[in-house]
Amino acid sequence: MNTPTTDIAQRFGSGQSVRRIEDEGLLKGQGQYTDDLAPAGELKAVFLRSPYPHARIVAIDTAAAGAMPGVVKIVTGAQLVEAGVKALPGNPAFTRAGRAPGVTAPRRALAHERARFAGEAVALVVAATLQQARDAAEAIFVDYEELPHVVDLEQAVGPAAAAICDTAPDNIAAEMRHGDAARAEAAFAQAAHVVRLRVRNQRVSPLSIEPRAVLAWVSEEGRLTLRMSTQMPSGVRDSLSGALGLPKEQLRVTVGDVGGGFGMKTGIYPEDIALAWCAWTLKRPVKWSGERSEEFLSTTHGRDQLARAELALDAGGRILALRLDTLANTGAYATGTGLAIPLMIGPWVQTSVYHVPVIDFHLKGVMTNTAPIGAYRGAGRPEAIFIMERLMDEAARQTGIDRIELRRRNFIRPEQMPYTNPMGQTYDVGEFEKIMDEGLALADWSGFEARAAQSKAAGKLRGLGIATFLEWTGGMALSERVTVEVRADGIIEVFSAVNQMGQGIATTLAQLVVDVFGVPIDKVKVVLGDTDRGDGFGSAGSRSIFAGGSALQLGAEKVLETARGLAGQALEASAADLDYVAGRFKVRGTDLGIDLFEVAARQPERRIFLEHTNTVAGPSWPNGCHVSEVEIDPATGETQVVRYASANDVGRVVNPMIVRGQLDGGAVQGIGQALCEQMVYDAESGQPVTGSLMDYTAPRADIITGDFVTEMNQTVPCRNNPLGVKGVGELGTIGATPSVVNAVADALARAGRKDLAPGLEMPLTPSRVWEMLQQPAA
Repeated sequence: MNTPTTDIAQRFGSGQSVRRIEDEGLLKGQGQYTDDLAPAGELKAVFLRSPYPHARIVAIDTAAAGAMPGVVKIVTGAQLVEAGVKALPGNPAFTRAGRAPGVTAPRRALAHERARFAGEAVALVVAATLQQARDAAEAIFVDYEELPHVVDLEQAVGPAAAAICDTAPDNIAAEMRHGDAARAEAAFAQAAHVVRLRVRNQRVSPLSIEPRAVLAWVSEEGRLTLRMSTQMPSGVRDSLSGALGLPKEQLRVTVGDVGGGFGMKTGIYPEDIALAWCAWTLKRPVKWSGERSEEFLSTTHGRDQLARAELALDAGGRILALRLDTLANTGAYATGTGLAIPLMIGPWVQTSVYHVPVIDFHLKGVMTNTAPIGAYRGAGRPEAIFIMERLMDEAARQTGIDRIELRRRNFIRPEQMPYTNPMGQTYDVGEFEKIMDEGLALADWSGFEARAAQSKAAGKLRGLGIATFLEWTGGMALSERVTVEVRADGIIEVFSAVNQMGQGIATTLAQLVVDVFGVPIDKVKVVLGDTDRGDGFGSAGSRSIFAGGSALQLGAEKVLETARGLAGQALEASAADLDYVAGRFKVRGTDLGIDLFEVAARQPERRIFLEHTNTVAGPSWPNGCHVSEVEIDPATGETQVVRYASANDVGRVVNPMIVRGQLDGGAVQGIGQALCEQMVYDAESGQPVTGSLMDYTAPRADIITGDFVTEMNQTVPCRNNPLGVKGVGELGTIGATPSVVNAVADALARAGRKDLAPGLEMPLTPSRVWEMLQQPAA
């Protein structure tokens, strides 16, 4: 097959920073988010939420609220149970000690009998207007019996802790062990150096610009239809089918524009089920759009893990073993995702880019009276890499080995590829030392001392931090389905079940179509987010281009081959004698030819259509070296990132501008976790005290005050997919947090306070850093 290396492909195909095709409509105010839709007869929904972190629901009196103007329906958890609405799926794949089944309380669309965290929905009001629904919700009387609660991880597994779920008095939902405890113990016994750290990854809130939103109605064909802000429409449809007892064929989920997801829009929520049930029973459109306060209260949060980590090294600084004892907060309900992240996905990358012969991991998912934990950008990998990179830097301080040299001694070498880590995960490729060297040069590592001297002269402490790491992508879903249609009207329409959420995936997919067909990008129409058009996993785990793009390219190539055969028939020539360039077939050596779209017009359906499913060979393993420089004002404790440089092995790059945006945006989120973000619950009341943007500190653009340099290395393409791409959506987040915290530790150590470095705990707010500096030296 001829490769269309035309001017069009060179301008709009892979490797070009093509402007995002999604942006024109958004900039003109023509975007269509869920809340923008307003069908005739639409009703508004408002949820009444529990003010208590743990309480028995004794009674709910809705009489007064139901008589208020405009109120159409009020629903309680008891009514939904009576109607046969099932709870959300639990966690059957996970077990407790002794292989006993994992435990969690059933999470229902509306709390039934007990509310288990402040903000859990206990009733739903449907009314003609939003204000009427709000007024009625305030008129509902709920008789609560307060129960003991616990929000802290360590307290939750203590002997006097309140039980969140009756079948798990110890609050442990599930636990897993990985590795060989006996071999690890032997390695630690012979180690010349043992590094021990207590590492906390604090709870954070995803903070998408667009809160969750759902519009549900019954179509003219009698099907329950949802328009919603989600990353995984097929998964929502399937879960909704199970909850409502409706066949999948009677359900449709569509997605328009999505104002950010970051993982927190990857599955079904209780609100989705309650709203859908109301629309189904009322046979009228019902819409709910979450407010920012509701997002803080009830949308899944991320991270929230506490690890006791130990690293054993020989006299030469080579790693002998790694041991972890980790508590991971699941929140009030231990979902499958909430357990998979700390018990499996994080451990898959825990040893990172280093050769670690032996591991011993003991991991527990712990229930507390807080909002459930779910996927958040990186989902387990940032937590694991943070632990590993903090250990590596502390090992360098304790052994006296330079931290760069320590990493060199322990890197997995290119000649070891493919390399299987202690968790059984196989890296297809990786040149980690080369990427580190690129990062060091980019950061001007050797010039740091001069900059540190300048900071010292200004009364500031300056520190240099590094993180060398890898990332796993794929979302445990390696197959994807696409359709490709060449139409007689001059448009090539493609559908994929991966989903847009602001990351520019439609543009990237369109560029792959340009690669194959050599047509202008405005001839390509990308359709996403409709379960009637096709099933698929959706967008999560940095898999969109790596799985969806691979399927699209192969599907497009098959369509082009089909079109070649049809063109040969039309031209009465052998397909092998046809050249194809820029949308036109031509008989080699003649002027005889036919346009691609004319070939489509000659077909009975006036199109050439193909459905294609592809499965990639395995996950991709992007990796990087991120280097941070910070300045600390000892008088105030304020920490500023004054330089940031990152070298990123991302395989083949389809759109450099989009990839750079993903890397930079991820890095800012990671820096935010290091310096300012934390979702806090008050231990005594169980209430979130950072439940608004007045209290929760989100990173801003000025969180970096100096040079910010990002480079993409394309010299090590992935071998597990035909494009050679590696997922990039979460890579920046994973590298930023440890590099910033390591830089703060370095600044403190250079100021003579090595004793403070092991105890650093995020977020490194000015008050926390200042208080540490006031402590007497150990």
